[in-house]
Amino acid sequence: MENFKRYIVLWVTQSISQLGSSLTAFSLILWTYEQTGSVLSVSIMSFCEYVPYILISIFVGVFVDSHRKKAVMLAADSIAALASVLILVFSMAETLSEGHIYIFNTVVGTTTAFQQPASSVAITKIVPKDKLTNVSGMNSFSNNLVVVFSPMLAAVLFSAGGLPLILLFDLLSFIAAFSVLLFLIHIPEQIIREKFTSPFAGIMTGFQFLKNETGILYIMLTMAVINFFSRLTYENILSPMILSRSPGNNVVLGIVNACMGVGGIIGGLLVFVKKESKKKANVIYISAALSFLLGDLTMAIGRNVFFWSFAAFAASLPIPFIMAEQNIILYKKIPEEIQGRVFAVRNAIQYCTIPFGILLGGYLADYVFEPFMRSDTGIVSYLEILVGSGAGSGMAVMFMCTGVCGFAMSILSLRNKKIQELNDC
Repeated sequence: MENFKRYIVLWVTQSISQLGSSLTAFSLILWTYEQTGSVLSVSIMSFCEYVPYILISIFVGVFVDSHRKKAVMLAADSIAALASVLILVFSMAETLSEGHIYIFNTVVGTTTAFQQPASSVAITKIVPKDKLTNVSGMNSFSNNLVVVFSPMLAAVLFSAGGLPLILLFDLLSFIAAFSVLLFLIHIPEQIIREKFTSPFAGIMTGFQFLKNETGILYIMLTMAVINFFSRLTYENILSPMILSRSPGNNVVLGIVNACMGVGGIIGGLLVFVKKESKKKANVIYISAALSFLLGDLTMAIGRNVFFWSFAAFAASLPIPFIMAEQNIILYKKIPEEIQGRVFAVRNAIQYCTIPFGILLGGYLADYVFEPFMRSDTGIVSYLEILVGSGAGSGMAVMFMCTGVCGFAMSILSLRNKKIQELNDC
């Protein structure tokens, strides 16, 4: 129980630091769009963060397993903080450019590739195993709380003091989290140094484990497809669609985004208080199916803020259940000495589709679906019965497509025999 209390202190300070990082990320989007007026520039920012994260993730597992997790986390956070300091310097000198931000996001993606698997493994060493589900709920709660408050807080601070004020807040939150991790948190672990002939040896260790545990591999592969469908719409086109169909009502967009965060918060709280599921794999895919069915499809047919808010809430509520049950399966099935390698391979597999979904979603909205819904093609009149007409209707059709495809993928995955075998782990 003492270890769990220490983790709560760590969780609080890390959540504050996460808020600071989220404020910086949101403010950089505001600054970039203000300077360029280009949606593509914003998409490139996300692309620059995700691509190095995915490419590097697959190699870092053996490094994480053979080094102290605390040291890896401290080093990764320090490098990211140094990058924030440089952005602050450029901003105050009025020499900040898009290129600097692209490089900054690349650094953030790189450090996250090290920090995330180290943090995932550290949790198993700090927290009692019977508290892992609670911890997953706590993390979902804090993540979604950040989602709710960071846009509003960033907008206020950005108006009051511009980008420098937000960067200062980010750095102060980093110092608090860094100090707690450095001085108050002890991560018990015994490091076994292994010599590999090449960095690919660590990758092969992770893949060899997945070769023998095909059920876990199938979960990662199916979640990669599900992530692709979700990022095709929510990451890129939710805000433009709501603004197009409101029309241009920032208050409506804020309400919808807030409802999405509230759904995640409530989902995280439910995960925190519930007992460990007996059918973990079922919970993963039933939750995903409900998210696509009630979220994406309702978002597609919605014509007002009430429908959109319900859709946002319904889409995000099941997400903490998906993450919690997947993590419990991984923690229970993967030997501690290779967890870093397997988590790193998991990150590479499961998130490799995200940058492609981000870029493809924007392209399809601008050059395929929106023009298609303005055409005289016969099927358009039938689609208009479902999603309506006018600006944003093409993006609504995209939500309808991802809703159907995501729901079908979730149900098909649920029927996989190897995945079903993980229900009782």
